[in-house]
Amino acid sequence: MEEINIDEADLRLLDLLQNDAARSNQTLAELAHLSPPTSLRRIKRLRSLGLIEREVALLSPDRLAPLLGHGLTALVEITLERQGAEQLEAFEAHVLPDRAVQQCYRVSPGPDFVLVVHTADMPAYLALAQRLFTGYANVRNVKAFFSLKRAKFDPRLPLGHNGPGPHPPGPPAR
Repeated sequence: MEEINIDEADLRLLDLLQNDAARSNQTLAELAHLSPPTSLRRIKRLRSLGLIEREVALLSPDRLAPLLGHGLTALVEITLERQGAEQLEAFEAHVLPDRAVQQCYRVSPGPDFVLVVHTADMPAYLALAQRLFTGYANVRNVKAFFSLKRAKFDPRLPLGHNGPGPHPPGPPAR
């Protein structure tokens, strides 16, 4: 794997982008204390390095609920009968293409996987469970927890700043 080197200016840009990727390059440059051409060059490099996977819009479930229904979010623990590398990869390949699976984590200790799934309602969850778990021969145990309220959802990664409050601005880049 290629060695990746980033500096404080790159971290500032990454932090700004993960907070609001819709900002103009001019605004990002100002906030990151960079010139616009430097900002653009650095962002292009961060993308090419794979540090920025993709940029998406985060939708508001509460605002969409009157239009689409609240839906059902579940955190699902999956334990497999056999946990060899081949079986673990096969299960991932089985569940990842399903649009209802929003997140999939291989975990330890305890279950082998934790999935975050979103379906329209309980009958849709039952169909998902039958499609992905019940009919899959290597699944030993399924334990689902249904969300009553989403208290926090933040996809941002902490980049050197821990604790409450906004990320303090860094020094200007050279």
